[in-house]
Amino acid sequence: MNASRALFLLAAFAALLGAAGVSLAAVAAHRVDSPALATAATMLMIHAVAGLAIAALAASSQASRRWCFLGAFMLAAVALFSGDIALNTMAGFHLFPMAAPTGGSLLIASWLAVAVLAVLEWKNARRET
Repeated sequence: MNASRALFLLAAFAALLGAAGVSLAAVAAHRVDSPALATAATMLMIHAVAGLAIAALAASSQASRRWCFLGAFMLAAVALFSGDIALNTMAGFHLFPMAAPTGGSLLIASWLAVAVLAVLEWKNARRET
């Protein structure tokens, strides 16, 4: 898949997770009084915006495939984290043992990878000037 198509796929995935976050927030506000569900909704919405920001960075980067991979990784991690919390809150079971903590750990790793890739991009930009 070429990089520009991957950018739009990443943006679409981010938008779907944003919509899921708003939907979960509505459920948490009106149907299920659960701080965990509200946290899952917030995490989805925050990371949907982060996914769009990563897609924007990728659009102007020589390392656009890396950025797209990283954005997809981050969005998959937040889907795992929030999905497991939502499933447990609403259906009473987990995707698999330790699914939410695994998703959360992968989210932390993805943010650290964003920092590393941004520094690498900064270094490359300094060399080019």
